[in-house]
Amino acid sequence: MLNVTENRFANYPQQPHGGKLVDKVLTGTEREEELERARLLPSIMVDLEAVITLEMIATGVLSPNEGFMNEVDYKSVLNEGRLSNGTVWPVPLSFAPIGNRNKEIIKTLSVGDEVALSDEQNEPVAILKIEDIFDYDKDYRASHLFGTTDRNHPGVDAIFRRMGDVALGGPITLLRRVDWGPFEKLRLEPKDTWHEFYEVKKFRSAAGFITGANPLHRGHEYIHKNALEEIDGLLLQPLVEMAKREYTRHEFRMLSYRSVLDTYYPKGRSILAPLRVTYIFAGPRETVLHALIMKNYGCTHALIGRDHAGIGDYYDKYASHSIFDQFKPEELGIDVRLFHEVFYCTRCDAPATEQSCPHDTQYRINISGTGIREMLRHGIMPPKEIVRPESARIAIQGVQPKGLDEHGSAISPVGKVIKSMFPFYLERTRLGGRKRVRPLSIEELTNDDLEAVNLDVRANADRIYREVFEEYTSVGDTNRGLQPEWVMDARDSLQTQQRMVISDLEEKVKQAPAAASDEFMYQDKEEALRELEVAKKILGDIPKVLRAADFDYRTWNTLPYKRYRGSDEPEEKK
Repeated sequence: MLNVTENRFANYPQQPHGGKLVDKVLTGTEREEELERARLLPSIMVDLEAVITLEMIATGVLSPNEGFMNEVDYKSVLNEGRLSNGTVWPVPLSFAPIGNRNKEIIKTLSVGDEVALSDEQNEPVAILKIEDIFDYDKDYRASHLFGTTDRNHPGVDAIFRRMGDVALGGPITLLRRVDWGPFEKLRLEPKDTWHEFYEVKKFRSAAGFITGANPLHRGHEYIHKNALEEIDGLLLQPLVEMAKREYTRHEFRMLSYRSVLDTYYPKGRSILAPLRVTYIFAGPRETVLHALIMKNYGCTHALIGRDHAGIGDYYDKYASHSIFDQFKPEELGIDVRLFHEVFYCTRCDAPATEQSCPHDTQYRINISGTGIREMLRHGIMPPKEIVRPESARIAIQGVQPKGLDEHGSAISPVGKVIKSMFPFYLERTRLGGRKRVRPLSIEELTNDDLEAVNLDVRANADRIYREVFEEYTSVGDTNRGLQPEWVMDARDSLQTQQRMVISDLEEKVKQAPAAASDEFMYQDKEEALRELEVAKKILGDIPKVLRAADFDYRTWNTLPYKRYRGSDEPEEKK
């Protein structure tokens, strides 16, 4: 039975996609009755990915969809990115069961029938009321959805690995939720977040952020805190399910998020909740799907990074941004905020993007999720400029696999890791240093280089701007109490010593003959004069000794503080 609470949203700053938040979760007596009835229906076995999708549909995550698509909607979504009624929807929700037993069951079904969808223990999870049965063309889906039929693409592989040849369309009702194990205590459904945002916290705006396989890093934080400058709250949803074996385990990612949120984010404005989805939606269209999921969770804004839902080199660098050009903002119904690639500029001394930073790559540390994971696998805490230690320390415990193999390597070649995060190292001897005589190739880089570049960054990343600042303050502080005496003492000594050199050379010039009798022991007057000129220039190169008295000329027209704040008239003498 469909339960839709449309009136509830009338006074909220957001509306569910399509105007209603779907609720197909049966409870109480009705659930018990339908469970018994489901055990008498024909049964189709479904895997965990399908169970997760059923749960997403039933709890409103994929509103306005109430089940699996019929052929008209399915093809409309593939060809136009919309349902047949014109509502924006980027990915098809199709159900084409695989397996010989399921095929035999499907042959017995007709439009109007009901079928139980059961898990691997043969326990009913949902009931599907069949409204359409149609042929399922895997190549057609892959090429239209992903722009490729290459099985190396995880989305394409999922189609051919998991989908059969006949699709069933129709609404579903959910009989049983799946336990989320360690994430059950953090689990939030759309109905929960709407309540939290707009009834408990009284937000007028909320931004959603869906993130994949990486622990929280400074690129994420840059995006979040930009949003928090104008938006009331954040919903942070790390994806948990079907991640590759090389990723950081989900529970450790969640813990790394919690650690950073507790330490660096304003209290009460961020909600952390895992999002359990499958990887059958991977690609640029998944970015649009995620925006609509955020909308269904009650978010008024969607925060999208540079490579959101990116898959290797299959798509343009900013495909996850340009995909939104296909839709009008009012059709999406959520304010999409697109962020360029974030890096850490050591000259700016801050996270930045190409949009905000003028400095070149010699000062940059890139924030690469893959690079971060590989460094964790090497047992190295990434630089604090790209991953907070509160995040990295926990994530390093959960990275899979751990450590290096017998050949001292990890999954990704070490050269690729260095290039992805520290590209300056291939061209320069150190961070902000001189250019190498010969640039290094990624093939010749070793684990020693990875250690060396990390030590360089740890020592110098925060030093660059600090030393620039020190140079400015050395000539800018009129209050000389802030400047270290030993610096001025050293400059004084440098100048005294150089004047001694000049004095000695002046005597030498007076004594030097026009022509030297022994060029190795003595110099002629011309050479002695040249040395004297150089010594005088060196004296000019030595920074000035700046004492408090040297700054008297910078201060004038002083007034008592109360004169600044009140009348300009001098006080009357009593």
